[in-house]
Amino acid sequence: MYLKPLSDVFPNPPAGLDPDALMEERVPQHVAVIMDGNGRWAKKRALNRLKGHKAGIEAVRETIRCAHDVGVRYLTIYSFSTENWKRPQDEVVGLMDLFAKTMLAEVDGLDEENVRVRTIGDLSALPAETRDAFDKAWEQTRDNTGMTLLVAVNYGAREEILRATRACMRYAVIEGEGRGELPELTEEIFERGLYTAGIPDPDLVIRTSGEMRISNFLLWQMAYSEFYCTDVLWPDFTRYDFLRALLDYQGRERRFGAV
Repeated sequence: MYLKPLSDVFPNPPAGLDPDALMEERVPQHVAVIMDGNGRWAKKRALNRLKGHKAGIEAVRETIRCAHDVGVRYLTIYSFSTENWKRPQDEVVGLMDLFAKTMLAEVDGLDEENVRVRTIGDLSALPAETRDAFDKAWEQTRDNTGMTLLVAVNYGAREEILRATRACMRYAVIEGEGRGELPELTEEIFERGLYTAGIPDPDLVIRTSGEMRISNFLLWQMAYSEFYCTDVLWPDFTRYDFLRALLDYQGRERRFGAV
């Protein structure tokens, strides 16, 4: 359900882009975004990479607002992967500081819009200040009933699958004790061990910067997701780019492996 008129969400669409073509009943329930291109955006402007990450914050704000206003129920943003620790130390330190400051600055506004903020990933490895900022956002917004914003931070899908597998092993040992046989393991049981337990799989996955990679993101959950890739670098991504992705998604027929 649209939370605002489309004319307010997309007030000045570029020529050839018609917001009224968006079908309310076909807005994806869950959109996941691989935000790529901050470094290249900065390099093109002879800036350091952290300036690119800071510039990308406005694109995050715009995407959250737009997704919320058109009725997306779940928005997942890939902020920091388990592999990103391999980046230069000053960039990692700067990112952690940026995460903390941005979350603390934005949480009140998100709360006012009834957005619930969750994280997926292993927060234990984050600096205390960054971890505390994410924890505060969760505590402040956990009872909200509007859109759920999932921030993937220190997230890796392979690690998540291993985590869920270990949970299944514990389940099998506990449930199988005294039976003489292992209990049946189902997808439902496996999914209880995922960070996204209780969250529907993404309908649409958007990747910016022209790259055609999954990058260790939601490997289990994206089994039947629709992909939309754009050459736009993340800091340049606007609500109109988001609209293009939604319209492209709505033009597809999802078959989930059937004919």
